[in-house]
Amino acid sequence: MSLDLTTVLLVFTFLMSYKGFRDSSFFNAYCFSVSGLKSGQWYRLLTSGFLHVGWWHLLVNGLTFYFFAPTIHTIFGTVGFLGLYLFSLLTGNLLTYFYYHKEYYYTAVGASGAISGIVFSSLVFNPSMKLYILPLPFPIPAPLFGLGFLGYSMVGILRNSDRIGHAAHIGGGIGGILMTFLFYPSLLRENPLLWVFLSILFLALLVIKKLR
Repeated sequence: MSLDLTTVLLVFTFLMSYKGFRDSSFFNAYCFSVSGLKSGQWYRLLTSGFLHVGWWHLLVNGLTFYFFAPTIHTIFGTVGFLGLYLFSLLTGNLLTYFYYHKEYYYTAVGASGAISGIVFSSLVFNPSMKLYILPLPFPIPAPLFGLGFLGYSMVGILRNSDRIGHAAHIGGGIGGILMTFLFYPSLLRENPLLWVFLSILFLALLVIKKLR
């Protein structure tokens, strides 16, 4: 990638994550924290997206960003791409807070919400694309991947048995879709079934909230 916004975001995330690896006080000051948010530290909704829990977490997010971000950056331009990235990060963390606001000691980090927004924006622009998901030896059609990913994330929220930010993934994906429609409303007019999909998705999220 050239030295553009995508490169800057990737390098900045790497540096902040590395700082967090080595400095626990820095990590704790800027991670997503229910107790911190309840005390008015709303900046954590954004700063937590530039921290990661380890090299593998950072590598997976970084590679996904590297493969999907340049195309979306070209489509949206610098300002639009930054808006989509930060909005998706914000909606991912807001949905996380929606589900976990009663768990006072809940914490989380990662750019997954922002990156999910980029991925789902890509799926909206190119629903005919196919993605390879390791270890599967065959490509997955974009619509099937999107539905499978959302279903997996919803089950993850219900089970609440791992440290994966499933709510951030869904919230970020929703943010990316909404931002895409804001910039390119013709896509929604060309795909009216997306209204049905989004309505069902929001209803499912409310049902999951009741079931947790």
